[in-house]
Amino acid sequence: MKSYRKELSFNVPTRRAFINITPQVEQCLAESGIKEGLILVNPMHITASVFINDDESGLHQDYDEWLERVAPHEPVSQYRHNVGEDNADAHMKRQVMGREAVVAVTEGKLDFGTWERIFYGEFDGRRKKRVLVKIIGE
Repeated sequence: MKSYRKELSFNVPTRRAFINITPQVEQCLAESGIKEGLILVNPMHITASVFINDDESGLHQDYDEWLERVAPHEPVSQYRHNVGEDNADAHMKRQVMGREAVVAVTEGKLDFGTWERIFYGEFDGRRKKRVLVKIIGE
């Protein structure tokens, strides 16, 4: 069995964003040479998420608005975590959206449904963050 590891870097200029990282993950898969196996993709930060869904701007706007209703950023004083910080909402948004995505690799390709894509969800941006891509298989 082979193993491949790579870190992707992101520096989102806004507080929140959803970025389609499918092309970067596909590039990692090509570099790995693995044809059958699994890919794990996860942010290495507790205020970001990786998830799989449709690449449709209306859906992303709906996510952003819904998450802000579920865990609003302001007033920051509503959260105990925000003593000296202002990102408690980002931790909660990450918890809702999930930590990682695992995708099957079949015949050297991501084994996706028709509209599935991998996204990096940023909830406390404006600084450099990393995403781990780990591939195991043959």
